[in-house]
Amino acid sequence: MKRTDKDLLVTGLKKLALTVVLMFTAPIVLWQAFKNQEHFLFWPVCILGVILAFFAVRTGFRGIMTIMDSMFGKKTKHLNPWEF
Repeated sequence: MKRTDKDLLVTGLKKLALTVVLMFTAPIVLWQAFKNQEHFLFWPVCILGVILAFFAVRTGFRGIMTIMDSMFGKKTKHLNPWEF
């Protein structure tokens, strides 16, 4: 029976914690950008908000995949689909 890799599980949980932080930070940054559309820093702040939102989604998927790998092991990839 396969055991859970605790170090990998902690890494996945840290990634999910970062995801939660980014999930709150990105909308706040975007809201501030759209609230101040006449300001000369509108475009840099808007681009920063979009980048933070992208990393929130990416980090969330990576965190879930890391947790899944810690519980079920890494999935090996076969080069030939007809070989098992």
